[in-house]
Amino acid sequence: MFKRKEESKKDIVSEVLKNHKEGLTIVEISKLGKMSRNTVAVALAELKGEGKIWVRPIGKAKLNYWGNNGK
Repeated sequence: MFKRKEESKKDIVSEVLKNHKEGLTIVEISKLGKMSRNTVAVALAELKGEGKIWVRPIGKAKLNYWGNNGK
């Protein structure tokens, strides 16, 4: 589904989130992107710092969404 050699890990996480508007946890992103949870966490931190994603905590879990929460 994703081109590993041409795309960076951050690009893969971005594409997964863009295709799942309902929001995803780190575990779900790691399964869909076929990479480790730690790699996904690093990519999410970078994307959040760039303002490209937003995070909604739900109990112990956090849902990650593409976009800037409508701001």
